Amino acid sequence: MLLSVWLCMAPGAWAQAPDDPTAQPKAQLSQAGKELDAIRDALADAETRETLSSLFDRAMKVQRDADAAQGGLQPELDQLDNRLTQLGTVPEGTVEARELAQQRKSLTQQRADIAAAIARAKLLAVDAKQLGADIEKMRVTQFSEELARKVNSPLSPTLWRQFAKDVPADLTRLGALYRQGESTARKAIAQHGWSAPLTGLAVALLMFFPLRLWLRAAGRRYAASERAPDGRLRRSGLAVWLLAVGTLLPGLAGVVVVGSLDAIGAIPPRLQNVALMLQVATFIAAFITALSAALLVPKRPSWRLLNLDDAAAWRLRKYAWGAAGLTWISIVLVALNRAARTSTITTVAVDGLIAITYMALIIAILVSLARLHRRQTDEAEAKLEAQAQADPNAKPKGPPRRSGWIVVARLAGHLVVAAAVIATLLGYLNLALFVGQQLVWGAVVLMAASLLMKFVDDLATWLLCPTSRVGRTVLLTTGLSESRVVQAGVLLSAALRIGVILLAVIALTAPFGNLSALYGGLDTLSKGISIGDNITLKPSNILYAVLAFLLVWGVMQAFQRWLSDTYLPKTELDAGARNSISTVTRYLGIIAAVLWALTALGIGFERLALVVSALSVGIGFGLQAITQNFVSGLILLAERPVKIGDWVKLGDQEGDIKRINVRSTEIQVGDKSTLIVPNSELITKTVRNMTMGNAQGRIQIQFTVPLSADVTLVRQILLDAYTDHVGVLADPAPSVFIDSIANGQVAINSFAYTSGPRAVYGVRSDLYFTMLQKFAAAGIALSAPTDIHLVRDPAPPPETP
Repeated sequence: MLLSVWLCMAPGAWAQAPDDPTAQPKAQLSQAGKELDAIRDALADAETRETLSSLFDRAMKVQRDADAAQGGLQPELDQLDNRLTQLGTVPEGTVEARELAQQRKSLTQQRADIAAAIARAKLLAVDAKQLGADIEKMRVTQFSEELARKVNSPLSPTLWRQFAKDVPADLTRLGALYRQGESTARKAIAQHGWSAPLTGLAVALLMFFPLRLWLRAAGRRYAASERAPDGRLRRSGLAVWLLAVGTLLPGLAGVVVVGSLDAIGAIPPRLQNVALMLQVATFIAAFITALSAALLVPKRPSWRLLNLDDAAAWRLRKYAWGAAGLTWISIVLVALNRAARTSTITTVAVDGLIAITYMALIIAILVSLARLHRRQTDEAEAKLEAQAQADPNAKPKGPPRRSGWIVVARLAGHLVVAAAVIATLLGYLNLALFVGQQLVWGAVVLMAASLLMKFVDDLATWLLCPTSRVGRTVLLTTGLSESRVVQAGVLLSAALRIGVILLAVIALTAPFGNLSALYGGLDTLSKGISIGDNITLKPSNILYAVLAFLLVWGVMQAFQRWLSDTYLPKTELDAGARNSISTVTRYLGIIAAVLWALTALGIGFERLALVVSALSVGIGFGLQAITQNFVSGLILLAERPVKIGDWVKLGDQEGDIKRINVRSTEIQVGDKSTLIVPNSELITKTVRNMTMGNAQGRIQIQFTVPLSADVTLVRQILLDAYTDHVGVLADPAPSVFIDSIANGQVAINSFAYTSGPRAVYGVRSDLYFTMLQKFAAAGIALSAPTDIHLVRDPAPPPETP
């Protein structure tokens, strides 16, 4: 019975089995629309900046959901378009088959539904983006109003009379909040026991004291050992380690304590935000103290990264502890005021006290910096005086140079403190509190950024140093030169420092509460920048393109090295042919890497052809010479009319070809300088290749003797000189000829051959020395052609009558 029922229901079940691929994007789109309506409804009741920030985050999530739904629907739309394209159009006057007509109608309806959903997703994304922009404007306006809000001056007795009047009621509210927390904690402990809170407290104490101190000591021992990297990375690496340990362990200890209480329900709902802010305050305070310990290092001056003496380091370390404690107290007090719902005047009074405390702390820090500057100036002047007394003739130096960061810190601190004090006295307590907090937080962020920039610079240069283990591995595996590896280290350092700067900017803008807008902008950037109608450049695609280019280029470089070093030397090809093959392979590898990178960017070959055709006009006019040389280089590499090692004459220049590139050819002339000749010159002009057809060199010696000279003896002396010289070849044999007899002189012309054209000059010089010596011994005089000049006498002057 059950089997028959199941068999009857199976066809319907099988028909519904395939899931609709557009169901999930459509459901996501529907939910995003409802969420956007809910955000609009909640926006009317938003009163605080925290609420507006939460609504902004929700609006950005709606935009992301709408974009995701559009991305999920677009492939289905493309698929339907392809299927409709395959069906084609119905010719006029013909009747389409029923099945094809039904299929066309169904596909058309599906396409219309998906196109409508995509249009709705686009509209929803635009509405969410616009709503987010409106919320951000409201938040900025509200923030500006809070900073510009004016109350009674702290010097006014009215403020404190009103504060004294509202204190009892506020204490009652705080007491009620305390009793609520105590009651909730008692009930939770009575139900679950003390095991979870005590375990959390024990773990927190273990993390804060023994583990933190042990990790700090372990980092110092490693930095002082021989295993640590050489150079500046020892100090900056230790500072970053101390910063990480000093920040994470105290913060995680606070998280463990709060988590153990929350696990048994010992934290009431009204104190949940207070507990969260307590954890945040612990992390921030721990970060400030750890940063001061990493930079100042009062007990170990040799590891100190800042140019400070011990007294200034100890004093600034105390002020850092004060800033950390004040930050922790201010964050927790603000959370308690909101949870207890204290009166406005109490909040104003507390903010005023915190602002005044911040100003006092900043003034104390500025005073310490001023004392440090005076001490450094006195020490520098004393050193100059001692040098002047030791060497009176020495040239006096100028005044000592001030430390740049100290001068900037003092100037900014004085200006900000003066503005904050004036704002406090005028009653702009919110502005004064914000300025004080921003000054402290800005100094912390800038010091942390400077530390991280030193660390990443030292790390990058150490990793890609030719003497380090990583650098040697890179040299052996890639075959790059040491200078290239060092350049890669510098580029990696620059990229990491840019990342640190971006993190510092985000940290500096965090107190303004616009991180959501920044994240929204980054999310929009991650979707890419549209270029034209069909090309979108995304950061991920750019990264893929760079990786593809490096991968293909590396493979082709390895293949080229294998050809040049392993395969080609074992062939019968000469050096020029091997160089041609290696050069063409290198340029083909570059072209392949570029094409692969363009494909990874989403630029296909058909679009590349359009770009090349668009640039052809510009190439024809502006890059004509470069294109001509490029094509000529390919012809030289293919036809090889000249090759590496050939001795060529080009105009009045001659030399050996050392390298043939695609654009130019390098020729080494006689003075060892390099002549760079465009390839088009070697193709379009007459070039004499001295070593192309025959590698032998020919020596020609010409001179004249008087008609009375014994020409037979002259001929024998020349032949003997040719035969006796080791550089003259026996085959072809030397030859001596009488070229002409005229004007009482006999013109002698002789030829001999050497093993190569490069030996002609030296052998001919030796033969001249030998010939002149033997002619002088034989009494044979050499004569030059007679040069007759006819000179007329000047005409006689006319006779005077």
